[in-house]
Amino acid sequence: MTCYDVFNGDADGICALQQLRLQQPRVARRISGLKRDIDLLQQVDAGAGDEITVLDVSLDKNRDALIDVLNIGAHVFYADHHYPGEIPVSDLLDCHIDVAADTCTSLIVNNLLDGAEASWAVVGAYGDNFDPQASDLGYKAGLKAAELEQLQQLGICLNYNGYGFDLDDLLFHPVDLFALVHPYQDPLDFIVNEAGYAQLLSQYRDDMSRAEGALADSESTAGAVYLLPNEGWARRIVGVMGNDLAKQFPDRAHALLVDMGDGHHRVSVRAPYNRKDGADALCRQFPSGGGRKAAAGINALAQGSLTQFVEQFNLQFGEAG
Repeated sequence: MTCYDVFNGDADGICALQQLRLQQPRVARRISGLKRDIDLLQQVDAGAGDEITVLDVSLDKNRDALIDVLNIGAHVFYADHHYPGEIPVSDLLDCHIDVAADTCTSLIVNNLLDGAEASWAVVGAYGDNFDPQASDLGYKAGLKAAELEQLQQLGICLNYNGYGFDLDDLLFHPVDLFALVHPYQDPLDFIVNEAGYAQLLSQYRDDMSRAEGALADSESTAGAVYLLPNEGWARRIVGVMGNDLAKQFPDRAHALLVDMGDGHHRVSVRAPYNRKDGADALCRQFPSGGGRKAAAGINALAQGSLTQFVEQFNLQFGEAG
């Protein structure tokens, strides 16, 4: 029997897996990639009786591969919070999907484990921009405000590392980043003792200093649209920048479009922080679009569709102001 751990390369995916493997140790082949690389299940060469764990990747984008491995006879544990579409029915599938706008995969796994590794769930929730839920869980777990500030920064940095157009944009491949994280049962120990985290934090701060000067290219009562250049800092910072803007202006939506250099833009959308709904509906109107209610994206928006996107953005979030 071969075991596979398939997980999104962002903070939520990494922290969900960290909780599971601290409580349920397992030697497994780990499969991950950029945050937008969600067609991950097709990379699994499964056989009958194999055990596959899938975390924080859209079932809707992996349905065919999921059906294939189930038909082969593999067992699949699936936890996620993205739009799933039709979920296959199989005795081999243990599925835990919750698309509520106030949860993420780390919080779903935390509930399944009865809070056994709550500190890592807090990190994942902070990284996925669920600050109230993360803080509430952290206080219930006995963490102090200063500790929560450190865990929030860690979550942001883990999430930041997952963004880029290709793996060369990242400081760490997500599989390698998980390997750095995994020895630490307490994320506060990781912060203090892991040299790789100091590297990640330094690069994050440098990129953020570049992003602070960005101005919106279009603003309306619905929200603001930013066009960012085809540069490494923009490719890496786009997700965190979107989360920051959502919290800074909680009643409006935001769209950040990064020039891909080939006539397309990579799009990240944040619904209003105080009304986390509509981002996925907007992005699914365009090819390669998807995500969840609060945060979604389009992998490659053609330059000729830019005007249409802004129009649909304004229609979708027109009551956000």
